[in-house]
Amino acid sequence: MVFLTTKMMQRTALFVTFGGFVTSLFTTFLPFWKTMNSDLNEVENWFSGLWHMCLYTEEVGIQCKAYDSVMGLPVDLQISRVLMFVSLGTGGLAILAAFPGLEGVKMFVGQPNMKRGLLIFAGVMTWVSGLTTLTPISIVAYTTVVEFWDEGFPDVMPRWEYGEAMFSGWFGGLALVIGGTLFFVAVCMGDYDQRSLSIPHSHQAKRTQHYLKTEVL
Repeated sequence: MVFLTTKMMQRTALFVTFGGFVTSLFTTFLPFWKTMNSDLNEVENWFSGLWHMCLYTEEVGIQCKAYDSVMGLPVDLQISRVLMFVSLGTGGLAILAAFPGLEGVKMFVGQPNMKRGLLIFAGVMTWVSGLTTLTPISIVAYTTVVEFWDEGFPDVMPRWEYGEAMFSGWFGGLALVIGGTLFFVAVCMGDYDQRSLSIPHSHQAKRTQHYLKTEVL
């Protein structure tokens, strides 16, 4: 417990948040949200993301094409685009707000309330970023499962399945939620340290006041 200081907790929270932010950033633009291969043609693999549809063949490699129209996209992809951008915006804002709020950073020196407020704001924004990452991933995962088990499609028709980006998105979202929680833990630890420092000073002030009264008497 000696190494678990407020300063260390703040930096751990920032490190976890930054890792979740970078993972969510890559997830947003990777075209591997869903994958599909056919038993009839095993040399072709299809990949789908928020921005591109890709085809991989052994002869040519991977070829990607952007979607022709935004309005022609399924509703889950449209919602996922918006939410992932909200996640990236709030995550970046959380990192920018948390850095000057760290102990040891020579910004807002002598303003502990300002640093405390920045860490609380960073924690809230990190939570929002994590939830807005997990939500679109879960929506796409749900629609993928529903379409996979849809009995209206013939059995020979290939189905979309989970891609690698889905799992990286879940990991990034959970990392952001954990990072936001660690920010609040760091704030609570800082408040406890401040109370621990103020108690001896208050006792010393009372003892000094008692001595002064004794001398007067």
